[in-house]
Amino acid sequence: MKEKEIKEVVKGRYAQIAKQDQASCCSSCGCGVTPLVQAETVGYLSKDLADIPQETVMGLGCGNPTAIAELKTGDVVLDLGSGAGVDVFLAANQIGPTGRAIGVDMTKEMVDKAEGIARNYGYHNVEFRLGEMEKLPVEGESVDVIISNCVVNLSPDKSKVFQETYRVLKQRGRLIVSDIVTEGALPDEIKHDPDAWACCIAGALEQQEYLGRIREAGFKDVKVVSSSEFYIENKVNQTKEKLLSITVKAYK
Repeated sequence: MKEKEIKEVVKGRYAQIAKQDQASCCSSCGCGVTPLVQAETVGYLSKDLADIPQETVMGLGCGNPTAIAELKTGDVVLDLGSGAGVDVFLAANQIGPTGRAIGVDMTKEMVDKAEGIARNYGYHNVEFRLGEMEKLPVEGESVDVIISNCVVNLSPDKSKVFQETYRVLKQRGRLIVSDIVTEGALPDEIKHDPDAWACCIAGALEQQEYLGRIREAGFKDVKVVSSSEFYIENKVNQTKEKLLSITVKAYK
């Protein structure tokens, strides 16, 4: 699939999710469970979720990068692929009124939804911007911490995404990203499946290649801080494909 085609498929899927107020069943997500239960399954704490607007909890994601971001009062935080804003609002509660939590998403429906939630609940330290990870609408060296939850794998140009994160981070700023990777190459029938792209599968890189792209962008101290495996069904040959959900921390 070509880059433009991939982005249109992804936009269409997440625009539909935003309108339906529910997540689709994909990647490490559990089928037949509520968004709240799914969020807790991938690592969110119920006490933290209770402190943010429930409309933001859509059951998307494969980890909880905000939990290990070590955010401080006054930090500027950027969330890549912010969706309805669950991680942005969690960050906002940690950085206080002097901080700033910025969400960037390429799907207008998601940005509109997140902005509406922020207005309805009186959040003044959050901001949502329409844009792409490969060309972030953010000034250089203006962000203390970048987080992302199962979104970089949706990009057809992950090297550019990591180059952009490096550009906008301040010196010694840090990147904490949860994502899906593989331990080997995915079969072509999955890599070229539009649904698999939209569901965070087809774009998954082999783990060492993924970490290598982060290092090539200039990041240091790149470490996998958590990892868990899960399996998806290959409907063509009726086999199971192993995938990993990892969270990575790195520094500029």
